[in-house]
Amino acid sequence: MSIGRMDLNLLKVFDAVYEDRNLVLAGRRLNLTQSAVSHALTRLRELVGDELFMRTGKGMVPTGRAAAMAPSLRDSLRRIEATLGVERFSPEKSNRRFVIAANDHITVVILAPLSRKLQDTAPGVDLVIRPSTRLDLAEQIDIGRIDLAIGIFSQVPPRLSARTLMSQREVILMRKGHPASRRKLTLADLAKYPLVTISVGGQEEGAVDGFILERGLARQSEMFARHALEEALAEAGQVPRMRVTVPHSLAIPAMLLDSNMLSIVPASLAKALTRGSELLIRQPPYRAGTSTTRAVWHQRNEHDEAHAWLRDMVAAAARNAAGNSEEAE
Repeated sequence: MSIGRMDLNLLKVFDAVYEDRNLVLAGRRLNLTQSAVSHALTRLRELVGDELFMRTGKGMVPTGRAAAMAPSLRDSLRRIEATLGVERFSPEKSNRRFVIAANDHITVVILAPLSRKLQDTAPGVDLVIRPSTRLDLAEQIDIGRIDLAIGIFSQVPPRLSARTLMSQREVILMRKGHPASRRKLTLADLAKYPLVTISVGGQEEGAVDGFILERGLARQSEMFARHALEEALAEAGQVPRMRVTVPHSLAIPAMLLDSNMLSIVPASLAKALTRGSELLIRQPPYRAGTSTTRAVWHQRNEHDEAHAWLRDMVAAAARNAAGNSEEAE
């Protein structure tokens, strides 16, 4: 195929359809009708010699050729925009949409305050929050469908950049009126009272030592340091009972109320869950784990002005969350 036959606008259509997987949404992004988007795709298919997208009940699914083209093509479009000197990013005037991957814990303690901040500083900017628990998280970052992933990562591959947002220790949640609520917790309590734990993936998803490794990115699957707890109890000749395992941290309050179960959670989450609730925070009777939350993004966005602004805003919200969590420790 000769590049002389290529209309670069067709590549923008490809980029939009690949991102939205929907002709109508892609058209809105480009200010084109659905018919115009469909016509552009037909021209591009003829040039490339591939269907590129297949229409299914779940939207426009890319073919293998399209998936192979996407990373380099989308990166090239961003470089062209930067080379041509597109208008500098202005948060106050921008209508950009950013896609962030995060779990419900991060959404509550970092992204909800960030959203409130954006109401004043960037009213036209939209946030789309997708689950960081999805098994194809690394792939979604690679192909550009996720701008920023926030979580606990034990391993970040060289093609991705990372920024530390906050570190925090674990604490224990219990209901008000719990039999152990009027004294310091002991290891015997952790053996006696069953636990509610948070896990977003087990061995069936390939989790090893509490982390799931995919495309070089190892993300946390369990929201507590299991080894620290088990080792502490083993020295006392006890074992913990993981009675209930849930995939969502916001289910913890409902599980603890009207029961004598305990839950080990990050301090920032504990602070959020006990605000105006019937739950209490207690310090663990052993050397609990410390977790470090990081933001991860693809290196192609390293010097993008808008992305850099987003990362700074997220970091500021995380610092506030970390400061609030210190009150819980």
